[in-house]
Amino acid sequence: MDLGNSLSYLNPELIKKIQAEANLKELPRHTEILREGQFIKVIPIVLEGLIKVFTRYEDRELLLYYIQPDESCIMSFSAGIKNEPSTVYAITEEDTVALLLPVDKVAEWMVQYPGINTLFFQQYKQRYSELLDTIHHVLFNRMDKRLYKHLKTKTIVRNQNPLKISHQQVADELGTVREVISRVMKKLEKEGLVIQDSDGIKII
Repeated sequence: MDLGNSLSYLNPELIKKIQAEANLKELPRHTEILREGQFIKVIPIVLEGLIKVFTRYEDRELLLYYIQPDESCIMSFSAGIKNEPSTVYAITEEDTVALLLPVDKVAEWMVQYPGINTLFFQQYKQRYSELLDTIHHVLFNRMDKRLYKHLKTKTIVRNQNPLKISHQQVADELGTVREVISRVMKKLEKEGLVIQDSDGIKII
């Protein structure tokens, strides 16, 4: 298992242990890797691809954050270390290669090699900031601003423009209904901010 530069900031001895204990796994697009109520056995570090983390209430979903290369899932880390069930869902947005670290080993390494805490503390700070941003947009921004920001973010994390995505998928990620997204999308088109055609949704 060649981790390249992904974990180069860690103690070389710890990297060797990770190589021996962790599992490198290829996960096809749209693979569910975590669901609400599930107990965490492994903590992922994404090496390639993209994972979407979201919450769900009844038939509504709300995107919380994306896990990009060299990032981990702080919600998995928190639940796994405390041996608590997950409160979120996670699905691969693209074909993904992830390093799966056994929770029991991570708990040991945190004591033996404090440097590994850097990864997760950085993630806490980043995700907290993103969640505050999400709350701000939900509470204070009109749907057109929320939608446009969401689409712009998606083009960046997926490195794709136009986006191959349906109005229903967007609605699910923003915790609303398809009809609302379709109506607001038309408004954004009239304002010259997006173009919709057979290639998908292009952000201007």
